[in-house]
Amino acid sequence: MKSRFHDAADAELTEAVAYYDGKALGLGDRFLAEVKSATRNIEEYPEIAPIVDLGVRAKLLVRFPYSLMYVVDENELFILAVAHQSRRPTYWADRLQARSE
Repeated sequence: MKSRFHDAADAELTEAVAYYDGKALGLGDRFLAEVKSATRNIEEYPEIAPIVDLGVRAKLLVRFPYSLMYVVDENELFILAVAHQSRRPTYWADRLQARSE
């Protein structure tokens, strides 16, 4: 199954990579690699992560305090957010309507 990132989720990913790059050389690359690995994992096993709210699943990253928030549609995974785990819960909920666009 293929995945697609919401524009805001893509921006969150870019922002987090830049943040980690500023912390230590190569750390942003490690974060990006983990997001890519988690994305491949949910593409292969879409229902592996638990539903947390509004039919949205949360795939926790292993080494970083982030989750991929996504919904499983008939033909694709729509990643709503690359959400820091201490951020306000469900801040991404208004992005659900964008999945059909």
